[in-house]
Amino acid sequence: MAGFTAGAQTTFGAWDYGVFALMLLVSTGIGLGVGLARGGQRSAEDFFTGGRRLGALPVGLSLAASFMSAVQVLGVPAEAYRYGLKFLWMCLGQVLNSLLTATLFLPVFYRLGLTSTYQYLELRFCRAVRLCGTVQYLAATLLYTGIVIYAPALILNQVTGLDIWASLLSTGVICTFYTTVGGMKAVVWTDVFQVLVMLMGFGVVLARGTMLMGGLQRVFELAQNHSRVNLMDFNPDPRSRYTFWTFVVGGTLVWLSMYGVNQAQVQRYVACRTERQAKLAILINQLGLFLIVGSAVGCGIIMFTLYSDCDPLLAGRISAADQYMPLLVLDIFDDLPGIPGLFLACAYSGTLSTASTSINAMAAVTVEDLIKPRLPNLAPQRLVIISKGLSLIYGLSCLTVAALSSLLGGGVLQGSFTVMGVISGPLLGLFILGMFLPACNTAGAFSGLGAGAALSLWVAVGATLYPPSEQSMGVLPTSAAGCAASPANASGLLGRLLASNASSGAPSSRMDPDQPALADSFYAISYLYYGTLGTLSSVLCGALISYLTGPTKRSAVGPGLLWWDLKKQTASVAPKEEETPLDDNLAKGPEELPLGDKRPPDFLLIQEDRLLGMGQKEVEVAGSFTIHSGQDDGPDLRESTL
Repeated sequence: MAGFTAGAQTTFGAWDYGVFALMLLVSTGIGLGVGLARGGQRSAEDFFTGGRRLGALPVGLSLAASFMSAVQVLGVPAEAYRYGLKFLWMCLGQVLNSLLTATLFLPVFYRLGLTSTYQYLELRFCRAVRLCGTVQYLAATLLYTGIVIYAPALILNQVTGLDIWASLLSTGVICTFYTTVGGMKAVVWTDVFQVLVMLMGFGVVLARGTMLMGGLQRVFELAQNHSRVNLMDFNPDPRSRYTFWTFVVGGTLVWLSMYGVNQAQVQRYVACRTERQAKLAILINQLGLFLIVGSAVGCGIIMFTLYSDCDPLLAGRISAADQYMPLLVLDIFDDLPGIPGLFLACAYSGTLSTASTSINAMAAVTVEDLIKPRLPNLAPQRLVIISKGLSLIYGLSCLTVAALSSLLGGGVLQGSFTVMGVISGPLLGLFILGMFLPACNTAGAFSGLGAGAALSLWVAVGATLYPPSEQSMGVLPTSAAGCAASPANASGLLGRLLASNASSGAPSSRMDPDQPALADSFYAISYLYYGTLGTLSSVLCGALISYLTGPTKRSAVGPGLLWWDLKKQTASVAPKEEETPLDDNLAKGPEELPLGDKRPPDFLLIQEDRLLGMGQKEVEVAGSFTIHSGQDDGPDLRESTL
């Protein structure tokens, strides 16, 4: 067993900054080069979907990179350190999510050919429901992206002493720049590079830590002796932070809200050439998630074995669990210049991929849901300019939210999943109502969305005001028995690799007599269940109100809006051979041919310039059409061409 020096290096060296800067330059160069190739974007669809010509491999890696950001680089190893190897059950939740997404949601969105996910809500219900979904998505994504940008700024501040505002600005400016200039193609291809950097960063930490510990067998023995090998945790108590059921039930629904109906993900897999390519992208994404989550959990277990007798948090070397990973990197790579820079490039890569994706998706939703319906005659080039301007605005907005994220408690991983669960969970319930419950009407959609948001927000706010104890969450014991007695030495050398079994139990919190009765029950449930509460309450409340107020007739729901209609459809949204963007007000061919007289009754409008026949090939039509809502009493809704 080899020793290592802890705390010898407290800042970056020249090699570290060089590696870090190289990653930033390569990311920017890829984004600009790909985005500006062939003259850049000629239409809003080109800017937001890459002309629907992207392949499965880059899209799949991009999907994996988007939600595996610096939040995971920091949060997952820290959670594995504190809760053990059972965090690997997250991978099972991700597998179930991928299967459900590819089977249930992807075919609907792909065959409708929508740029904005929330266009579906207008087709199925009404425009007001679409606007509610849009506003909730924008709020959730702004908050989530702000947390993601803050996470690497925390690393840089804690590890190198770099001013946190400089970190925030460098993160936001770089991703905003290449996203604004390059659009979806820039986002996807920079994600490909960045996910490789993330895996490299985890890989060097795993290799170095295993070597210092004397091999995988020694790591496994220490982890097992300290209760970190705990995959067989089937405790049904929802207050336990991580169990098999927490990940399979809560984790699956959280990931489903991120992948199944989230604009950032849907926008990319509908950008694939064919539906088969889109499903292959989901599979590639799953393989990428396996590698990233498995590597992050492995780093957390190795980190625990290295600090098993002198926990840095107990010793006062760090002030929050999210700082475990940067401390570990400086401790084990103090004699290898450049490697700490690779780790920070790893974290920074995750942040750039997530932030750029979110900025592009928010701009797409704003253009499709808020601008185009009110200004249908905008020329394509003007829409491109507006889209770029919105990307810039949203990038600056994310920076503002990131500055406020420093006030978060509970860690960046919990903060990010809480935001997505509270806001995206009810939206998932709304899409489930639309696709799988023909009887759901507009009143049911509104009430379900409101009930889901209220319940999930209630429990999240309650848990923030009255956080659960470490005992109820199941935090595993750690020890500071091997640390130097002197506080001055607590931030110095660890001195030796530690293998003692000595441990201190998790501190128990005293009962506060002023706490409400729900503090130790409802407010104490795992944060992964927040989204589950929102989704289930949305579905149940929406179904109940729909049946009480008069369910929608099956015949009133437009073709292709229900999942089982997919069996009748065979067409895809493949791009045309040559796309020549036209001004919206020039596409008026069918005006002299009334649409109602010329269109067969079983045709479904999938894009404003295409018709999808049930079981037939696509029929190209140059013109605008009237889209009828799924409700009998809903108003006619007119859309403009891309």
